[in-house]
Amino acid sequence: MSELVSKQLSELLKKLREEQVIAYPTEAVFGLGCDPDSEVAVNRLLQLKQRPWEKGLILIAADFAQVEPYIDVSALSYIQQQRMFSTWPGPVTWVIPAKAQTPKWLTGQFSSLAVRVSDHPLVKQLCLAFGKPLVSTSANLSGEAPCRTAEDVLSQFGKNFPVLSGKVGGRLNPSEIRDALTGAQLRRG
Repeated sequence: MSELVSKQLSELLKKLREEQVIAYPTEAVFGLGCDPDSEVAVNRLLQLKQRPWEKGLILIAADFAQVEPYIDVSALSYIQQQRMFSTWPGPVTWVIPAKAQTPKWLTGQFSSLAVRVSDHPLVKQLCLAFGKPLVSTSANLSGEAPCRTAEDVLSQFGKNFPVLSGKVGGRLNPSEIRDALTGAQLRRG
């Protein structure tokens, strides 16, 4: 890890612990993220995005253990679990029944939660250093195109917005979203 990335990670971890919203590169676009366990942070993110809470959010993680506390894996058969695990780490987000204690500010109007184990090296470093997953939604203001560079983020959100510099992965579209129970594709990747 370069000294610059290490310094940026340290600053971003401080922002996350202060219940702030940050931006970071993912497989296709920059994401906005925050601490999923902080209602204050999630509300800041929703306000920034002008996104209704009812839509629910995605959690992005370094490994399955990070998302496991939020989802009810026992609701999935062995085959459903294997189908999900065969796509991770990678750019596929799965909608899985949520545990009863998973906050509504994450699930929105649903009884499920969308989760992804990323293969992007900076996402993995960030989540591992933070010790848990991050809320992840595309970094763009309502009606604007998703940001694909750190410069795009600073242009849309202001020159002092906390952003982890780096390149997005080579994907053209945001992550595919699939239903873990049915296997149905909910959003094309």
